Amino acid sequence: MVERKVIQLSQVELSYLEWNQGTKPLLLLHGLVDHALVWSSLGDYLAEDYHIVAPDLRGHGDSGKPKTGYKFSDYIADLNQLMNYLGWSSAHIISHSWSAKLATIWATQQPERFKDLILIDPFFIDKMPSWFKLTFPILYKTLPFLKVIGPFNSYEEAETLARGLKQYQGWTPLQQQVFKLGMEEKEEGKWGSKFIKQARDEIFEEVMKYAGLTQDINIPTLFIKPEKGLNRTAWQLKPYKTYLKQLEIVEVPGNHWAFLVEPSAFNETVKHFLSKSN
Repeated sequence: MVERKVIQLSQVELSYLEWNQGTKPLLLLHGLVDHALVWSSLGDYLAEDYHIVAPDLRGHGDSGKPKTGYKFSDYIADLNQLMNYLGWSSAHIISHSWSAKLATIWATQQPERFKDLILIDPFFIDKMPSWFKLTFPILYKTLPFLKVIGPFNSYEEAETLARGLKQYQGWTPLQQQVFKLGMEEKEEGKWGSKFIKQARDEIFEEVMKYAGLTQDINIPTLFIKPEKGLNRTAWQLKPYKTYLKQLEIVEVPGNHWAFLVEPSAFNETVKHFLSKSN
């Protein structure tokens, strides 16, 4: 049902998964350190009705990993080129965590690209004071999605750590597959994530500098709020309620990675929202 494909863009080679049974264009954007396979359950669930493409964003998974070039503008340029290649003038766009901030910036600049927008538990939607950069070394060591970067002495050591992380809660066959595909053997027999530290550092700089929401966006938008996600308070939701003029908020079971830990309820929520749009 799904194929792995590769396209050479102007700056980078992009690897992506494609479900090509349906006709409605649907673009799936993973979060930091993840890769396209995290959307496997959702892709299979929606494949009959949608033409689905899920890229490994640059610096992630099997896509190219240049030494620099991890600004929001670089990612938006990649996605525009990918959509042009696919012949999509617009698409339903789903984004998770860091890529949800990327998507709101993109939607502010090019709303015509969006049939609608689904934001899944966005990460740091506002810009941050300069002193926040001092906390980056702590965040690099404590945020669960960054712990898999490594290095580890063996794959088994990496897997032992992964089993205790929130995104792999339950250690299902899909979670095992997602984790395994995101890892690779490094120099001198070490193991670590395919995601690279240069991308991590530049992305965190961008997240700090720029706000994701700065002006009104009049696009039908679903905010998926996991019960145990990052966005649990009124002040965290305030920017979305202020700037997203067609906003719907739905709470789903699970944590920040609801699509991996509670995929059934998550998939149904997404399908219901998309069914209301052309």
